[in-house]
Amino acid sequence: MTNPNSFKSEVSSADQQAEGRSRQTVARDEAGLVSTAPVEERAVLVGVELQNEPSLLTLEDSLDELALLAKTAGVKSVARLTQRLDTPNPATLIGSGKLEELQMVVTELGANVVIFDDELSPRQQRELEKTLGEEVKVIDRTALILDIFARHARTREGAVQVELAQYEYRLPRLTRAWTHLARQAGGRAGGASGGVGVRGPGETQLEVDRREINRRIAFLKRQIADITKYREQYRAQRRQASIPVVAVVGYTNAGKSTLLNTIADADVVAEDQLFATLDPTTRRVKLPSDRLALFSDTVGFIQKLPTMLVAAFRSTLEEVTEADLLVHVVDISHANMEEQIAAVEEVLDDLGAADKPIVVALNKIDRLDRSDPDDAQVLAQAVADNPAAVLISARKGWGLDDLLSAVDNALKQRMAMVDVLIPYSRGDLVAMMHEHGTVESEEHTETGTHLIGHLPMNLAGRLAPYWTANAAE
Repeated sequence: MTNPNSFKSEVSSADQQAEGRSRQTVARDEAGLVSTAPVEERAVLVGVELQNEPSLLTLEDSLDELALLAKTAGVKSVARLTQRLDTPNPATLIGSGKLEELQMVVTELGANVVIFDDELSPRQQRELEKTLGEEVKVIDRTALILDIFARHARTREGAVQVELAQYEYRLPRLTRAWTHLARQAGGRAGGASGGVGVRGPGETQLEVDRREINRRIAFLKRQIADITKYREQYRAQRRQASIPVVAVVGYTNAGKSTLLNTIADADVVAEDQLFATLDPTTRRVKLPSDRLALFSDTVGFIQKLPTMLVAAFRSTLEEVTEADLLVHVVDISHANMEEQIAAVEEVLDDLGAADKPIVVALNKIDRLDRSDPDDAQVLAQAVADNPAAVLISARKGWGLDDLLSAVDNALKQRMAMVDVLIPYSRGDLVAMMHEHGTVESEEHTETGTHLIGHLPMNLAGRLAPYWTANAAE
């Protein structure tokens, strides 16, 4: 018999008993009337550590993150179970003994959801659902993230991308939640004993529904292809205008949206929760050189980011690959800061954007007390590990001038140095230099305007006829 104290509970035993008794599909208030309030979702979190598979976070830290994801989805975490294995159980992921313990915990706490920190195969999910019973939902980290994305998608583009990812995830998992679809619609599956009205040629309703889902997936992919074409046209217009694009990237809840709101007076949703912002937002920002740049907020990254999400959000994440510069926002106050940096770098590498120039912004310094030895040590170590980083507080507005200067300088390094004498008849070229470049020296001579500065390489060629001898050298 498993010791009931072997699991970690997040509620008191008295609360467990009281809430377990009250858990029912139809509740009644003190007057005996039926309550229509939704049943609270109470989850047991399950984490597995495989000996031969390295992970960015420790098992406990990963479950802490899973608990935050559950909270964002409106689910209360009431307990957690962990197991270390050499190899996963192909049928249930966890071992038989741990599965028995999970059953006991679910019963003791009146839990109605079990969330696994690792992605479950369709077979594993079916076996777990069969063992835990119809009253308990079994989901994994991927399904949880998809649910959060569905909640936070506010634009048509975001909704289409999330719907596609959900269908592709659920298609091979049409099990207990879809049992009504397994009824016979005629044909051999019912056999001779299929009953009146179902014998004869046909197919199971489950197969019909699979075909409909495949049609829906094909339709959504066509819509995303149209979205991709639109984004490509939009990017082509931006390239023609020669306005540099800065993509703001980082781990989820690092403060990207707060940063964009502060520097661009934007109205992006910024909340202290994971994946608060899903839909990309782009705003114009004036840099210290008076040059304009487009800052784009992007989807937050996370460890174990589902592959299907990366695929579905490819058109959105291309903002990262097409950007001239990346601003990597890091939560310096987070205990797993280095691991979060590694997770972001891993996703950037998967996207083919690892070689982009990056300005690192160590955010949330307002949460550190420099008089505290531990916080001072964290700050000193972070600066030592990232000597070129800029210390900021997006919420307080600290260090943002330094950040914009760093962005300005990084963009300038990707521009061509120009030293030109432009005749007064070509005032349009002087205006182009001021609008799209940086002017370090401007002198009006008898024959024209002498300009020294930097200009995007795709525009510098237009000034070639007016380069001075110094530029030629």
